[in-house]
Amino acid sequence: MQNKLSFHQSSVSLEIIGLPDYSNNENIDQISIISQWKLTIIDKPLIEGKVEHLVPIMNAFYIYSNLLVKNEIPLYESKLIDIKADNLYIHNIVLKSSKPNVKPLILKIGNSLLTDTINCFDQLRESPKVRIKNTELSNNISNNLRFRSNDKIKFFNFFLPPLFAICSLILISSSFIYFYNPIEVQEKNELINPE
Repeated sequence: MQNKLSFHQSSVSLEIIGLPDYSNNENIDQISIISQWKLTIIDKPLIEGKVEHLVPIMNAFYIYSNLLVKNEIPLYESKLIDIKADNLYIHNIVLKSSKPNVKPLILKIGNSLLTDTINCFDQLRESPKVRIKNTELSNNISNNLRFRSNDKIKFFNFFLPPLFAICSLILISSSFIYFYNPIEVQEKNELINPE
């Protein structure tokens, strides 16, 4: 019996169908041998294929989004998928079939659908229930992006608490200056210690 796992983000869902690898003593609900996947984007035709198609498509989306983030020319071309920007808001995706005499599937998606699709791919990659074996290129690209954001988070987590503490001390200390009146203190001292 095959397992099905679904990953959803707003208007996009990704379904992974497969089996656990019993030779590695995996749990029954885990998927290591992917037999099929389906990507559903709202108002678009269903995209499906085998595991050897999933990895290159994920890589294409990661590379393309990386180019967008770096403000480089957003263009990705391969034997299986082409992605290029129509303008700032529309992205053209051409999915080429590995079967002969099948016309390519052409999709136009906006920024939100592109983001939702990448989010579904991220959920798949981070899921402990699915193991994808052939992710050499996507590991390099998305991990570089992830390390940059993780480094920023680590930087802020390291420096933000002491900075916050120093600012709080300065704020509290400066508020005491407004309440401190040296003349009043001197008068109290004269009353306590008359000479």
